[in-house]
This record gives sequence, structure tokens and C-alpha cells, in this order.
Amino acid sequence: MDVLMNDLSIEGQFPDFESFSNAIDQLMIMRSISRRYGREIYCHRNLLNAQITKDLNMQQLVQRFDNNKKLALLQWLTRQGPYWEDSREHASDDYLEYGDEIVTDTAIGEAASRCYKGNDSCVVSMIPSRWNSSPLQICWHHSDGDKQQVNVKNYFVAELFEEDLRSLSETVESWRQLEAVCRERFMEISFSIDAFDPLLGHPFLHSVAKQIIERLEVLKRLRLSFDILGNRTSEGHRLYQDYFTGKNAWFSGSSDNEKNDFKSELTFKHPGLVGESIFCPMHGKVKTTQTRIHFSWPIQCDSILYVVYIGPKITKT
Repeated sequence: MDVLMNDLSIEGQFPDFESFSNAIDQLMIMRSISRRYGREIYCHRNLLNAQITKDLNMQQLVQRFDNNKKLALLQWLTRQGPYWEDSREHASDDYLEYGDEIVTDTAIGEAASRCYKGNDSCVVSMIPSRWNSSPLQICWHHSDGDKQQVNVKNYFVAELFEEDLRSLSETVESWRQLEAVCRERFMEISFSIDAFDPLLGHPFLHSVAKQIIERLEVLKRLRLSFDILGNRTSEGHRLYQDYFTGKNAWFSGSSDNEKNDFKSELTFKHPGLVGESIFCPMHGKVKTTQTRIHFSWPIQCDSILYVVYIGPKITKT
């Protein structure tokens, strides 16, 4: 996975030197994490000229850092790189948009282009900024009038960044290894004892395993997105909007006809209640191989999230 520094997350929003210094500390922590897992964070050569406060740019403020901090930052931005424009994949006349904002010629646009072409890429952003959500839904307007949505992962919390890099570094070469990784990583999810069994006997595909992990990560995050009163947080609402709505949603419920025609197949042994069953038409989708992840719904703060089936699509007609 290529990691790019989101240049748009530095736009003169810092009120003072201290807030900027703290943000740089977090950025350099993420750079250290990235290097620990064999990756570099790509930056842009002009980043040193970015506006930091209303009156000062980065080059001016960097001079106030202690020597070690100043040297580390300047070596990265002015000497070592790497610089994403040296291996740029999108053209200046490509039309990439985030909401109403054009992101052509930015790290976000470059990451979206790489993702679209099959090269998994993400961005890291400064905090605070207006770029503190993930994924970033980028709309690519093609010359023929067609539009393509590309989701770009955006990291601004070091712990989540490290967690994802760790999972990418884990060697998963079989469905059983995938099961072991998921059971260890997603402690917020209760997997039935045979949840992964439907995958056995089918050829192992790294791309499918990766997408299963990505969808379980969303379920985990949604399960954690409740406040002390049991209400879904703004992050939870965003996750629901991004992944559970729209024609390209990762998650959806079976149709009424499927619920009727496949009622037996969509009913599973209850993982937490001996002798009981649980009806789970809600599912996550991996469309390339028609793989499904069936789980309990709705996800609430005071109930266990069960995943009862991961395997080929059940409701085939």
C-alpha cells in the first residue's frame, strides 16, 4: 500500500506554533510507523511552502523547532522524500472531485488514481483539519461523461494507522490463517464456531481475504461507535452512510423474496444460545467472487455482534 501525505490538510488552519508543533509530532509518529512496516510516506516537494497559520508558512515555522526535530522534518521534505510527483499516475487534465472541491494535482487525487488502477493507496492527514474522516469518497469524471467513485482511506489517528499496516503485514496464505487473524483482531465481533467453514474447499484468493478483513473492520468500528447514552456517534452515522447506503454499498439486507425463498438457509445456529437459531439476512459483500458475510442486525451498543457465515453467496437463483 502506498501512503501519501495529504497536502490539503495543511491550509493555514493552525492558530499558533504550539498546535502546529503537536500536529507535526503526530505526523512524524505515523511516518515512523510506516517505515517500521517497510513503507515510506510520499510527500510533495512544495509542502515546505504550505501555509500553516494566517501569516506564516511551514518553512518559517520549522525554524522554531529544536535541531533534531527540524533536521528530521527538513531531511524528509527537502532531501529524502520520496515524492509522489516523481511517480505520478494521474494527469493534470483528469477531473477528480471530493464533494464540490477539485482534488486533481493533489495527493488525494493521486491516491484515488492509484486505487482506481489497482494499486492500493491511502493518505495521512494532519489534525486538526477538515480532512478528519475516512474513507474519502472521490468522484472521477471521465472524458466520456461516465463517473467512477473511488474510496481513499485517510488516516489521522496513529493507532488506527498502525493497526491496518500490521494487518497488511500479516502473512495470510489460507482460509484457516484468515480465520485465525480475524478472530484475534476483531475482538468486538463474536464469530460462530463454524463461521469460516464455508470458505474451505474453495481456492484461496488474497484479494478476497483482504476484502473480508476490510468489511469486518467496518463492522468492528460501527460496533464501537456509540456514546455513553447508547446513541450512535457521528462516526457511526458516517460509517452507516458510507457503507450501508447506495447502490455500491458494502453491506445490505437480502430482498423480501430472498428472505422468503431462502429462509432456512439464512437461519443459523445461535452462537450464544444453545438450541436457539438466529435469522441473519444482513450481509457484507465481496462482489468479485460473490462472497458474503452474514451477521446479526441491528448493531447496537448493548447487544453482541455475531458473524455467523463467511462464504459463497447463499441466495443464488
